[in-house]
Amino acid sequence: MVYKIDADEDRKYVEEFRRLPIGEHSPGLQRVLNIMRLDRGGIQYILVCRKRFEEYVIGRMPPDRSDPIEIEDDKVFATREEAEWEMFCRRWREHTGESINRPFKDE
Repeated sequence: MVYKIDADEDRKYVEEFRRLPIGEHSPGLQRVLNIMRLDRGGIQYILVCRKRFEEYVIGRMPPDRSDPIEIEDDKVFATREEAEWEMFCRRWREHTGESINRPFKDE
């Protein structure tokens, strides 16, 4: 059985991830993350650290792993947590069709 994300049921995990993008997650959030991180088409989004602990960008690994990784240079993140939040928001939209219109941190 392949699990799917149910936006109505799983929306409660969005805030949990925003509060703690790195670390131990609840079983429900871990299930959502496992679904989001598995791409059956072979394309995988990854975080690339360009400057240790200072600069992160998003990369895309192609299905053929011998092809080069495509790097997105338009958004640079100062922390891994900010980059993880961006990845979560993108994956949520891909799986549910909903956009998360919340910044990583409230101002």
